[in-house]
Amino acid sequence: MSDTPDEERLRESPRERFGSAENMFDMAEALRNLRREASPERAGHKQMTLDQYGPVTVVLFAFDEGGSLKDHKAAGVVTIQSLEGELTVRTDAQEYKLGPKMMVMLSPNVRHSLDANTACAVLLTVCLVNSAAHR
Repeated sequence: MSDTPDEERLRESPRERFGSAENMFDMAEALRNLRREASPERAGHKQMTLDQYGPVTVVLFAFDEGGSLKDHKAAGVVTIQSLEGELTVRTDAQEYKLGPKMMVMLSPNVRHSLDANTACAVLLTVCLVNSAAHR
């Protein structure tokens, strides 16, 4: 839980945003809202967790041209979907150029980075897994 007081939040608290059993998201509206937020950008991007349930987290990113998300990995399956614009996803083994409506799926613990070739929007999903039960 964050220790940010509710009156200082940019968004509803996670317990309010993530409490429903069913959710529908208008990506265009969510992206407009994210880009309008006064929150400081980090490395040329803003991000917002749209939903989280159990092992699954869905995050929307708005990147400025040249923005990046540097070398990281997750202990789960990661999907990176380009909603608009162009970006490059790099792993130790491969470089993927993504345009709109393209997606990369990575196995758990694959180190990766994202670089925005143009202003772009990305939907990133992480599903934490017990790696012994898979591949």
